[in-house]
Amino acid sequence: MPIQDYAEIRAEVAKLCAGFPGDYWQKLERESAYPSEFVNALTEAGYLSALIPEEYGGSGLPLSAAAAILEEVQRSGCNGGACHAQMYIMGAILRHGNDKQKRQYLPKIATGALRLQAFGVTEPSSGTDTTSLKTFARRDGDHYVVNGQKIWTSRAEYSDLMLLLARTTPKDEVAKKTDGLSVFIVDMQEAAKSGMTIRPIRTMMNHATTEVFFDNVRIPAENLLGEEGKGFRYILSGMNAERILIAAECVGDAKWFIRKASDYSRERVVFGRPIGQNQGVQFPIARAYAQMRAAELMVAEAAGLYEKGENCGEEANIAKMLAAEASWAAAEACVQTHGGFAFAEEYDVERKFRETRLYQVAPISTNLILSFIAEHVLGLPRSY
Repeated sequence: MPIQDYAEIRAEVAKLCAGFPGDYWQKLERESAYPSEFVNALTEAGYLSALIPEEYGGSGLPLSAAAAILEEVQRSGCNGGACHAQMYIMGAILRHGNDKQKRQYLPKIATGALRLQAFGVTEPSSGTDTTSLKTFARRDGDHYVVNGQKIWTSRAEYSDLMLLLARTTPKDEVAKKTDGLSVFIVDMQEAAKSGMTIRPIRTMMNHATTEVFFDNVRIPAENLLGEEGKGFRYILSGMNAERILIAAECVGDAKWFIRKASDYSRERVVFGRPIGQNQGVQFPIARAYAQMRAAELMVAEAAGLYEKGENCGEEANIAKMLAAEASWAAAEACVQTHGGFAFAEEYDVERKFRETRLYQVAPISTNLILSFIAEHVLGLPRSY
């Protein structure tokens, strides 16, 4: 199904989000606090377990349903960035976890007894050059001993589990630079007892992001996900889902900004007429709407291909780029429409403006998407 369906799910998500209005998020911003009540509400309603199969206590819904949930969260003015990772991290365990791991973790994640929100991939020295990461996991009997550092590990302070990507074979000992990387399920409480420390990073939006340090942290070997050394492809296999879900969030943001700008431009009277009567106000909003609709269609196309098990790398990346650009265009139009009032906390425009800017950069930058299209779609020489 395209993401524009799921009307009943959308209506219920909107009803839930109505209980978390602007002043809820404004208070969190002032306190730099995590939206625990909001995340708990989504968990209890079953939305964060949408992709977990029914046999493990989830809803067993397709990716397009998860996309619809996250789009509606953003369209309602809330922030799915506080919990969206649980949806796209899930694919690695579903695809590559063994039966014991699935039975051990998935039912507890579905009920909210365990939170899977932390994704340890990016490092200060490597950035998006994932194969150059330096965090190393050395096998020591029935454990791996991990040393290294991760950065931009959002929600680490509020997660019981982390998916960690670490090198298990030195880079100079592998045939391909993508080999020798492994994925681990990290019990955050146990790791904190044996050398893991978390340091919050203050950012321009309230995103609960951190840097995480590993100092001889011992992880049981049974927590290795799949085969040792195959981790990079496991992470890659989930990236298309990540792109699609983030794109859906951006579509939701764009819809929020467009509605907000349209409503204000009808109500705001200057020089004896609604400002929305002026083409200089109308056109940016209308253009942002057109961009949003194009992005929405590409998200639906990408989700459909993903659910069929077909290669959707091109569509997922384009969807993410177009949706991020559409949400930013809508944000710009909304700010310009509101003028000075856009900068007032009570309107929520400045908060959403800061939040949606992130997606030009993360979880993959627009420049890298363009490089992907150039190389893998157009057949141009690799640029990096």
